[in-house]
Amino acid sequence: MGRRRKGRDISGWLIVDKPAGLSSNAVVGKVRWAFDARKAGHAGTLDPDATGVLAIALGEATKTVPYVTDALKSYRFTVAFGAETTTDDREGEVTETSTLRPDDDALRAALPAFEGDIQQVPPAYSAVKIDGERAYARARAGEEFEIAARPLYVESLTLHDRPDIDHAVFDLVCGKGGYVRSIARDLGRALGCLGHVTALRRLWSGPFDIEDAVTLAQVEELARQEALDDLLLPLETGLADLPEARCSAEAAARLRHGNPAPVLTSEAEYGDETWASHDGQAVAVGTYRSGELHPKRVFVL
Repeated sequence: MGRRRKGRDISGWLIVDKPAGLSSNAVVGKVRWAFDARKAGHAGTLDPDATGVLAIALGEATKTVPYVTDALKSYRFTVAFGAETTTDDREGEVTETSTLRPDDDALRAALPAFEGDIQQVPPAYSAVKIDGERAYARARAGEEFEIAARPLYVESLTLHDRPDIDHAVFDLVCGKGGYVRSIARDLGRALGCLGHVTALRRLWSGPFDIEDAVTLAQVEELARQEALDDLLLPLETGLADLPEARCSAEAAARLRHGNPAPVLTSEAEYGDETWASHDGQAVAVGTYRSGELHPKRVFVL
């Protein structure tokens, strides 16, 4: 039998405004320690230099992570024109340069090609696995390799600001698995001027907005204190994009044991992934079929 992980059984979501210079996993580690939580995870990695919404789940809320990870996300990012780098951001070595600079009309005309269902090649310095090994590890080792294009849904890509001829700021809303650095690289190539990311900030992720976020400094200041728990959002917040069904105490007990049970809902249709609640508390997530919920994940709170 494995050793039981130490820590508190505490559940909920904490939305951190991730600072630049830390990995997403490092932030999760700091939050888990601050709460003395037994279990923690996040819903979508941000690059170390990126800032903004990092949704961190504690305890039973980790079971709702897939529903946030799969949701749309919004980013604001700055592209520097005139150079392409090994990492597709400012941290990499410059591999090629250009003296061309697009005007605003050329920028706007190029953006529709990056909307809708597109194919995107992730950066060489990314966590994508190539033959079982992370791409960034192979890139750091100086290996040459190819990464296959992957599908990405982009709801919108718009020009937000043009501070000078060498830079442009864009707003992106996209689905799961998108690499903003690839958008910058491919946009620069399409315009013939080359480009890379110099700043990246996630504004919202699924149901979580930057206005929900707390700073890491706040978390560290309140670490291991009761007041820190007041910053948590309910587990149910991570299920906001799914239809809700209500159930009785008897049905809740059946669902928590993994059995189908009757539920009441005006939102779900046959076959929908749905979450059941009793007295406002999440009980289970499953498939709705003809008045019953067939559970896939259950919550023990």
